[in-house]
Amino acid sequence: MHNTLKKVFGFQSFRPNQETIIRNILDKKDVFAVMPTGGGKSLCYQLPAKMMTGTTVVISPLISLMKDQVDAAIENGISAAFINSSLSTQEMSDIYHRLKNHTLELLYIAPERFAMQGFIETLKTIPLSLFAIDEAHCISEWGHDFRPDYLSLSGLTQTFPHIPVTAFTATATPRVQEDIINKIGLRSPYVIRASFNRQNLFYQVKSKIELESQILEFLKEHKDEPGIIYRTTRDSVFRLAEFLVDQGISALPYHAGLATEERKRNQEAFSRDKVTVIVATIAFGMGIDKSNVRFVIHADLPKNIEGYYQETGRSGRDGEPANCLLFFGRQDIPKIRYFIDQMPSENERSISMEKLNQTVKYASHNVCRRRQLLEYFGENYTNENCGACDICMGNVEKIDITTDAQIVMSAISRTGQHFGIRHIIDIVAGADTKRIRELQHNEIKTYGAGRHKEKKHWQFIINELLAQDAIVQDGGQYPVLILTKKGTDILYGKEKIEGLKREEIKKKPKAFKVSGFEPYDEVLFDRLRVLRKRLADEHRVPPYIIFSDMTLHEMCIYYPATLTDMKTISGVGDTKLERYGTDFTEEIKAHLDENPGISIPDRKPVTIPAGTLPKKVKVGTIEKTYDLFKEGLSIEEISKERNLAVSTITGHLENLIRNGRDIEIDRLVEPANRNTIEKLFLTLKTWNTGPVVEHSKGAVSYDEAKLVRAYVQRETNPA
Repeated sequence: MHNTLKKVFGFQSFRPNQETIIRNILDKKDVFAVMPTGGGKSLCYQLPAKMMTGTTVVISPLISLMKDQVDAAIENGISAAFINSSLSTQEMSDIYHRLKNHTLELLYIAPERFAMQGFIETLKTIPLSLFAIDEAHCISEWGHDFRPDYLSLSGLTQTFPHIPVTAFTATATPRVQEDIINKIGLRSPYVIRASFNRQNLFYQVKSKIELESQILEFLKEHKDEPGIIYRTTRDSVFRLAEFLVDQGISALPYHAGLATEERKRNQEAFSRDKVTVIVATIAFGMGIDKSNVRFVIHADLPKNIEGYYQETGRSGRDGEPANCLLFFGRQDIPKIRYFIDQMPSENERSISMEKLNQTVKYASHNVCRRRQLLEYFGENYTNENCGACDICMGNVEKIDITTDAQIVMSAISRTGQHFGIRHIIDIVAGADTKRIRELQHNEIKTYGAGRHKEKKHWQFIINELLAQDAIVQDGGQYPVLILTKKGTDILYGKEKIEGLKREEIKKKPKAFKVSGFEPYDEVLFDRLRVLRKRLADEHRVPPYIIFSDMTLHEMCIYYPATLTDMKTISGVGDTKLERYGTDFTEEIKAHLDENPGISIPDRKPVTIPAGTLPKKVKVGTIEKTYDLFKEGLSIEEISKERNLAVSTITGHLENLIRNGRDIEIDRLVEPANRNTIEKLFLTLKTWNTGPVVEHSKGAVSYDEAKLVRAYVQRETNPA
C-alpha cells in the first residue's frame, strides 16, 4: 500500500484518515467518510483501484469535473475513463469496449447513468472491485444539495451484494450522516468523521459598504492569484465580471444561464490558468478540482453554513495558505427570506430559515470564525486563538454601548416597531428625508439624537443588538425591527449591554502563518510555473494536474537537479517522473547555474524503492511500447492500441532512446527536421526544449524536440 502511494502518487505518507479508510476498503468493508474538501478523498478510492482486481466505479454528479479527475488519474498512470452525456457515440463505444475487456481500473459515471437498467446489466457482467459514491450528501433530503437522481443508489448494496461501497462527503451533520448510511444501505460501515478544521484557510467577514471598490482593493492586494467570487444572481455575476474586466482584472462570468459551450469554455479558461478570476453563482464550484485557488470571496450572504463551508473549501486544496472573505450586509437577509417564503412546504421553510439564521449568526458575531464553523459540524475547538481568522488576528475591544443602544431602541419603539434598519438609522442620524417628513418622524424625541456620529456607527450598534438578540428582524422581503424582552430591559435601564469594537487587521490576511510552510525561491517558482503551463498546454490538461503548487514549492526549497533528487519530491510519482522529470530538473539546473550563490538545504533522506527511476528501461509498460514500435506501428497507432496519450508514448520512446535501445530516430522525426533541431540545441547552448520550439516559430513540436534531444545526448555521451 505504501509502495503504491509512493510509486503512483509520489507521496511519502498518507494524510490523516486515508490509510485507515484504504485498509478497510482493501478488506472489502463498506466505508462512510466525512472529509473536508482538500482532505484527499479521491486518493482513498484511486489507490485501491490500482491495487484491487477489477474496475472501481465512481458515482459523481459533477459531469464538468469528471474529465479533470480522469486526466489527473491518467497522469498518475491509472487506466481511467468517464461516461457521461458529453461523449460521442464512438467514444462511448470505445469505453464500453475497454470495460468489457477488463482494461479499465477506474470509471466515473453520473447517477443518472447508474439508474439505467441496461448499464446495471453491463456492470453485472464485468469484474468490479469497488463502488465509490462522491458527494454522498446529495442522497439526503436533509442535506444542502439534495438530488433526486441519487435515490437510484438506494438499491446498490442489494444489486451488488459482494462489492464494497464507500460514500464520501465534505459536509454532513450527524443527522445527514445517519440518513445517508440508511438510504444507501451501507452494511455495518467503517465510519470516519475527519476534522473539519482547514488550518490553511483564513476566514474573514467585512461589512458590505461599497462592494465593487472593496473587491477591487482585495484583488490588488492579491495580484495574479487565482480565485472565485460568488454572487447570488446571474445579473450580479455579469455586472461584477464586466466591472473587473474594465478595471484590468482578468475575469470571466459563470452561471447556469450561459450557453453550455460558453460555461465550459469559461471554466476551462480558469482551470488552465488562462484567466485569474471567475465570478460565479453557486452553479460553479462543485465542478472545479483546481488545487491552487488562493481565495474565495462571497460577495453576498450564503443561504446556509454547509454551502458556505463547501464553497470556501474550494480554496487551498493544495494545502497552501488561502483566504476566505465574506462581505456581510443585512440587506441580503430579506432577499433570501423572500425565496424561502416561496417554498411550498412549511417544513422546508422552517429548515431553511433555521439555516439562514445560523449563517447570519456566523457573519455577525464577533467570535472566532473557525470555532463557529467547527461547532456547527459538531466538532469541539478548544484553542483560544486560531491565528487564522479576522477575529483572532484583529484587535477586539469591549465597550459599553448601553446609551447608544437606548437611542436606537427608543427610535424603534417611538415609531411603533414598524420600520427597518435604514429608516431607523436615518431618524437617529437626523436625516432630512421626504419619508421622515411625511411620517412626522422628525418630531419624535429621538430624531437627530445621534447626528454627532457617523451612520456606520449606528449600523454597528444595530448589528450588535441583532447579534445579541436585543432586537429581531420580522417580516419577509422588507423586515422591520422589533424589541425583545432583553431589548426592553436595556431600553428601560434594567440591563447594560457591551459591544465588541473590532479594528481591521493591520497586515494583509495573506501574511498569516501556518505551521509547516517554509519560504521558497519565488523566482524559480515563477520559472517552473511557466514550464508547467507550457507542458499543460501540450498535454491539454490544467496545470495543477501536472504538479500542484505545493509540489512546485517543494522543488523551490530543495532544488532537485537530478531524477534521483526529483523522486524525493512529494507529488512526483513514477509516471510523472517519466514524463516531466527531465524538463523540470533541467529548468532547475539552469536556475542554479545562473545563480551560483544559492544554498541548497539538507533534507531527511528518503528511501526510494528500487527500480523506480527511469534511468534503466522498466519492464512492463515501456517494453510494450517498444515491442509495438518494432512491429512497425507509428506513435499514433501505438497510442490508440494501448489507450494511452500520444505524449505518454513519446515519453516511453524518449526513455528507450536514452537507454540505448534500437530506435530508428528517422521513423519518428523527418531527417531534415532532425538536423534543424540538432543545430538549434547546439546554437542555443541549452537542453531545454522551450527555446528550440520558440526559435523554430512552430516548425518544431515539443515531442520532436524531446526525441531529438534524447538521441543527441545519447550519441554525445554513449556511456
